[in-house]
Amino acid sequence: MFMKFIKFTPYPNYPITNYPITNYLMTTYCYAHPDRETSLRCKRCERLICASCAQRTPTGYLCKDCVKRHQKAFDTALWQDYLFGFGALFILSFLASGLLSFISAFIGFYMIFIATAVAGGAGVFMADVAMRVTGKRRSRNLFIVCAASVVVGVLPLAIISLFMGNIFPLITLGVYAAVATSTVYTRLAGIQLR
Repeated sequence: MFMKFIKFTPYPNYPITNYPITNYLMTTYCYAHPDRETSLRCKRCERLICASCAQRTPTGYLCKDCVKRHQKAFDTALWQDYLFGFGALFILSFLASGLLSFISAFIGFYMIFIATAVAGGAGVFMADVAMRVTGKRRSRNLFIVCAASVVVGVLPLAIISLFMGNIFPLITLGVYAAVATSTVYTRLAGIQLR
């Protein structure tokens, strides 16, 4: 980028020198907020952005539009992935919660601890099934739909346990739903806890 220079005297008693136009004559404003002066530019599109519009990335600042465009490139899920992911995880969650509910009627209080361990493993298995069913396509909404299907798979048996007055199966299903849902979402979203 070439800078234009003009003859400019910053103070009346100083000699005339060459100064860049951008430093003294041009005041720049944010593209989204025309009332805010700025000198910060988006790294990708070169638009002027103010501090509230700037999104910090490891390689520099981006405007909100460029960040959205960048994130959209990673949303590869197709419409049928939502149906297949929901259906597969609903069935698996329904079967796992039915098994837990049945066993908890006999074991009682200690089933809460067993449910925590089983739910973690079931969540990992269901996330792997969801990845296979969806062809490893990705979308934040797809991850949410798959996690919600785990909860929806638990609801029929939780409602039955509630009406029958069985407290231990209901607590077990609640523990299972909380652990399995969070496990499925974190596995699909690629969140790693270290």
